[in-house]
Amino acid sequence: MTTLYHRAVQGFRARFLREPELVVRGPGRVNLLGGHTDYNEGFVLPVAVDRAAWVAVAACREPQATLRALDMGNDEVIFSVRRVPASTGNWADYPKSLVWAFLERGLRPVSCEAVLTSDVPVGAGMSSSAAVELAFAYAWNVLSGFGLTLDELALLSRQAENEYVGVNCGIMDQLVSACGRAGTAIALDTRTLQRTYVPLPAGVAIVVADSRVRRALASSEYNLRRARCEQAVALLQTQLPHIQALRDVTPKDLQRYGSLLPDVVLRRARHVVRENIRVKQAARALHRGDLATVGALLKEGHRSLRDDYEVSAPELDVLVEAACEVPGCYGARLTGAGFGGCSVALADEAAVPELETHLVETYTARFDKEPAVYVVYSADGVAAVQAA
Repeated sequence: MTTLYHRAVQGFRARFLREPELVVRGPGRVNLLGGHTDYNEGFVLPVAVDRAAWVAVAACREPQATLRALDMGNDEVIFSVRRVPASTGNWADYPKSLVWAFLERGLRPVSCEAVLTSDVPVGAGMSSSAAVELAFAYAWNVLSGFGLTLDELALLSRQAENEYVGVNCGIMDQLVSACGRAGTAIALDTRTLQRTYVPLPAGVAIVVADSRVRRALASSEYNLRRARCEQAVALLQTQLPHIQALRDVTPKDLQRYGSLLPDVVLRRARHVVRENIRVKQAARALHRGDLATVGALLKEGHRSLRDDYEVSAPELDVLVEAACEVPGCYGARLTGAGFGGCSVALADEAAVPELETHLVETYTARFDKEPAVYVVYSADGVAAVQAA
């Protein structure tokens, strides 16, 4: 068992003076390619990683949830599970949002006591929110006997974040946290939820560099990017009535009808259309073990996110450029929503020590602060372990 497993169990025992019934692990994720394509019903290439939110939990008699976050100064919240709890704008909104979503479906989540701990960096593009959502969703699903599938839990969690928390994220984060598989990336069609597990070559590390620049998605320009994409679809539908989302638009369509779009809307659409193609190319390249092609696509994807989608930041650009300077690094790009957060690189394991050193030295010299560098590997999706 991992250290966080024991931390969650010990925290539960200390707070509630009994044993938890379940310990649930909800992994974070890194998206290799497919930046901002998921809410455009497009294609993504994420990986569930070996950093996760852990929830130790047990049912209780009181008609409420009592939740403690060990990493938030033991902050504790108590709220009813019989009616929609009030938002407080902090970490507790994620489990609260699930109570709302279950009630929306006519399901009554069981009362519970729980302790949460996590090593997924908050706000750093590794989807700490989805990790927490899936851990609590899975726990309530098991304890309440709902029998929902992993796909259904992912969809429920996405709706909770969209409509209760107020972040218009797509399905990628929740689905990969639910359905990840060790040793693979997921080539995911976010419209149909059809997915292919693509093998990750042995001897390759995923290196995530946290810029330590934080952004609050709900108050950032994330939602504005989504609105621009919807605007592009509405304008293009005057000539292409069959399209439902930007995933239906081809480069030839943009070349022919791009003049209908304001410049900023065209650039947003161009990124999404080309990024969908890059995801498919990268999935095919991984099947061949062609890491050079995957690396080139990562670099191209970053340039597109920087120039057309405009969600990068100087700190992210420096991290990406520094990573690509190291022999043995195939390529890098920003990951997550952008505006801060993390870069992701694919590199030979033998190159990781030099890559870590170069990232820290270059970034510190430029910004007078150190990035946090994580070496992560693919992991399985959300699961429960019976407490010992």
